[in-house]
Amino acid sequence: MIAAPSFLDDLQRAADGQAAAEEAFRREIAARTKALENERAFAFRRLNLMRAIAEVVAGAEDEAIAVAAATAVLRAKLGWGTDSEARDVVISQFAPVAVAMFANLTPGSLSPAPPETTGASAGKPPPDVIATLTAFERWYAETHPGPFWVLLENYMTETPVVDF
Repeated sequence: MIAAPSFLDDLQRAADGQAAAEEAFRREIAARTKALENERAFAFRRLNLMRAIAEVVAGAEDEAIAVAAATAVLRAKLGWGTDSEARDVVISQFAPVAVAMFANLTPGSLSPAPPETTGASAGKPPPDVIATLTAFERWYAETHPGPFWVLLENYMTETPVVDF
C-alpha cells in the first residue's frame, strides 16, 4: 500500500476542522434559538398576565380592592386554588406590582401631597409598573430555582384516545 501524500493528510485535517466548526455553530444556534424562544414565551406570559390584572385593577374602587383583585387573578392564572406559606410569600411580593398598576390606571389614586410638602415630592409621578414588576421578577429569581414565568407554563398531559 502506498502512503498517502502529506497534502491529503492536511486536507483531511482541514475538512475535519470545518466539520467540527459547523457542528459547534449548529449547537450555538440551537442554544440561542432555545433562549430566544424562552424569552419570547416569557414576554407573552408577562403581557397576558399583566393585561388580565390591569383589567381588574382599573375597575377597583381603592388600592386594597385592587390588590385583592390582582391577587385573585394571579392565583387563578397560576392555578393556585389553595393557600400555602410559599404561595403567600409570592403573593405578598407581587402586591407592590398591583399597587403600582392601581396608581397608574386610576386617575387621582395617589394620595394628594400634604399642604406643607413642597419641592420634588409634590406632584410625584406614579410608580413605574415595569420597574416594580422587574424587581418582583428579580426577587423571585434570587429565591427560587427558576424564573417566575415558568409557573405559567401549561403542560398538557397526554391522554390516550379511547374509541367506544
